[in-house]
Amino acid sequence: MTHGKRRLNVAVILGVVALTLLPWYRIDGGFFGFGWLAGFPLSSEAAPGLVQIVSHGRLWLAVVVLLLLAAGAMRGIADPMRRGGVLAWVGGIGVLFLSLQGLAIGFSGWTWTLSESLFGALPNGQPAMGAGAVLSAIVFVLLFAFGLAERGVMKGDAFVIASIALLAFLVTVFVFYPIGSMFIGAVQDFDGSFNPDNFIRNMQDPGIWSLGCLTGGARCGVAWRTLWLAIMTGLGSTLLGLAFALVATRTRFPFKKGLRLLTILPIITPPFVIGLALTLLFGRAGVVTEGLSYLFGIEPGRWLYGLTGIWIAQVLSFTPISFLVLIGVVEGVSPSMEEASQTLRADRWRTFWRVSLPLMKPGLANAFLIGFIESMADFGNPLVLGGSHGVLSTEIFFAVVGSQNDPSRAAVLALVLLCFTLSAFLAQRFWLSGKNFATVTGKGDSGAHIALPRGLSIGVHAIVIPWMIFTLVVYGMILVGGFVKTWGLDNSLTLDHYARAFSVSFENGSIAWTGVAWNSFWTTMEISLISAPLTAAVGLLTAYIIVRQKFAGRNLFEFALMMSFAIPGTVIGVSYIMAFNLPPLELTGSALILIACFVFRNMPVGVRGGVAAMSQIDKSLDEASLTLGADSFRTVRKIILPLLRPAITAALVYSFVRAITSISAVIFLVSAEYNMATSYIVGLVENGEYGVAIAYSSMLILVMISVIAGFQLAVGERRLRRENRVAGIGNNGTLPLGQEKTA
Repeated sequence: MTHGKRRLNVAVILGVVALTLLPWYRIDGGFFGFGWLAGFPLSSEAAPGLVQIVSHGRLWLAVVVLLLLAAGAMRGIADPMRRGGVLAWVGGIGVLFLSLQGLAIGFSGWTWTLSESLFGALPNGQPAMGAGAVLSAIVFVLLFAFGLAERGVMKGDAFVIASIALLAFLVTVFVFYPIGSMFIGAVQDFDGSFNPDNFIRNMQDPGIWSLGCLTGGARCGVAWRTLWLAIMTGLGSTLLGLAFALVATRTRFPFKKGLRLLTILPIITPPFVIGLALTLLFGRAGVVTEGLSYLFGIEPGRWLYGLTGIWIAQVLSFTPISFLVLIGVVEGVSPSMEEASQTLRADRWRTFWRVSLPLMKPGLANAFLIGFIESMADFGNPLVLGGSHGVLSTEIFFAVVGSQNDPSRAAVLALVLLCFTLSAFLAQRFWLSGKNFATVTGKGDSGAHIALPRGLSIGVHAIVIPWMIFTLVVYGMILVGGFVKTWGLDNSLTLDHYARAFSVSFENGSIAWTGVAWNSFWTTMEISLISAPLTAAVGLLTAYIIVRQKFAGRNLFEFALMMSFAIPGTVIGVSYIMAFNLPPLELTGSALILIACFVFRNMPVGVRGGVAAMSQIDKSLDEASLTLGADSFRTVRKIILPLLRPAITAALVYSFVRAITSISAVIFLVSAEYNMATSYIVGLVENGEYGVAIAYSSMLILVMISVIAGFQLAVGERRLRRENRVAGIGNNGTLPLGQEKTA
């Protein structure tokens, strides 16, 4: 039996299972609760596809059966070209049909007026798709991919084609379909009919676009306020990140390890905790505010609650991420180019300004883009510190869950936010396109980085040292805040907040998790541990396809995958609500919607990490494996994955941490049964329970540090083969440049 027929047999068997052994529609009690087995296969809710056709009048599903029979009939066709052509058509038509029938038929019948006028009224409708329908869709995607493989596309490599097809299908469902649903929702009425009046009214709302702050009138609209804040945060975090990177790589600063440690803390900190710490410092009852009032009689003010406070919190949060982006860029500038500049009698200022800095442009652009998008998407800090100065993310939240209850306004605000972030994303790609910044060529490069000009060195130290002290004070407030009874009123120390959140008792010989935080804590751990390996797997598989495979549309494929990075979490949350609250896919209130959100929200980082790691692996290793008869799947499993262990660990850690600390999308998707930690902490903040909120956040930080340390110990540390030193500073005991360091 050929490989093609064996693959076809597997696909057909899966299709038969989907039609006969799994409930076709969504189970209200959850598929994995297995309560549906009691009514299987005759009840309307739990019936498989074949029973739905025969017993429940859903005759349109017969098309799925016919397509599957057509695919099975191809087993007798010997010509692979002919068989492949039919399978590709069957797969494509199957996916298209399942999508259209799911969108066109709702609970009570047709959802499209055109369909009813063409085909007449339906006697009954259908619920959202369930396990059987989803598996059938995957089977049709595989049939499409196997058909292309039979026809020799991608050298007949079925694994690669199936991977591309499945990734494109999943990204379409979980990225582009929600965004499209949000666009449609903006021009729909409550009953689903087309009504652009609300869209036009919200688009013309002065509260969004007003420029009164420039003309001496009222303050600016929320769109311009958010844009201005994002630009200032992007600039501030990029400049500070560059200063940190220069201090860490081009100076003799004695606390470089501590500097790098500070870069980890904001990444593993829930996004609103810094806002809470600033409140404890500079709020009306804050330490600094009361100290100034006591010493100098300065009346406590509310200056922190507005754009100024949000900007300080965001720069604190995002500067370390910019530093992580820029430190590799600063280290990657070729020392020989700097030495050549000095050989041509340029001084250190001119060399830095005309040679080193231009070569850092890609890193600076990426750092600014990250700061800009993160500021746009930030929800926690504006919620805590925004006061009456709302930004787009908080306005979207209140339009959905507040007293407004205006989904159209939320959709319009989300579209404005998406336009801003995509414009920045496209502008960055356009600015860097066609320019070459390569300095690492594979040739020997034994030069030494020049020291910073004296004035610049003094300047970056004057920025970095106070900022480090300020960061330490902020995190000190986070640590202390959980042990104080009522900040500003009763500063006596207590363990009550930790006891209320994480108390444990023994009842009837078993452990009882009596603390109020345990339920959301275990839910968060469960969903994070499920989504992290899925995110890493999807990201690394995508990286393998981008780096190792050449196919038509590869650049478009990569751009579409990376574009999800530019979609703010708030937009993801709103779009998921609009897309997955009704058929064909009803996921709201389940753990699946949270897992899907985390996987496709965090996937781009796994992709970029995988691309960077895989680019260092010589392609001849893959070719040798394929030459010896292994297929692509075996090559990935036996050759590529073992060499990608550091990248896998990084993807797992990042995905796990982001799943725990995410708030902007999660706040829209949680339910009473699946309430995430960050959402629960926001509720504590809104109720004024700052002590419990900080205690819970501190516990999350400790858990994430433990997980990261465990991953580091399990994988180990990769030693660099060469250590750079800064010219004119001294090597401090390191080996001369160019010599290898042995373990």
